[in-house]
Amino acid sequence: MEQLTILSNRIPKTTGRKNSVRLTRNSKIIKTIINAIQAKKGENIISLDLRKIEEAVADFFIICEANNTPQIRALSEYVEEQVHEKCGEKPFHHEGHKGLKWVLIDYVNVVVHIMTPETRTFYKLEDMWSDSKAEKHSD
Repeated sequence: MEQLTILSNRIPKTTGRKNSVRLTRNSKIIKTIINAIQAKKGENIISLDLRKIEEAVADFFIICEANNTPQIRALSEYVEEQVHEKCGEKPFHHEGHKGLKWVLIDYVNVVVHIMTPETRTFYKLEDMWSDSKAEKHSD
């Protein structure tokens, strides 16, 4: 699972925060990410609230699909642009821009996953984190 190697080598979510405030579903960065995905027509958007899972590497995962590589690129670039512009945050790490089957954008407390439908079906992130509270966001 090469795509997720960064998650095992990153700063733990409890020590890597810029401040001690935990995110909520209403946090500006989460709203900004979801709005950016919706603006670029990302599909099947789901946020997973991982805050009650001790082993979780972030507070939230935001997962969406794109049907082709140009759309994956557009989504990932727009998310990064909007989060930087509106929240003043740059990703801690991002990967997947070469293959464009799964782009991961890591903001430490929030990790964005932009995937093709086939990749999403194969990796089943929602099933791996089924203890989390999932919320669908209208396309």
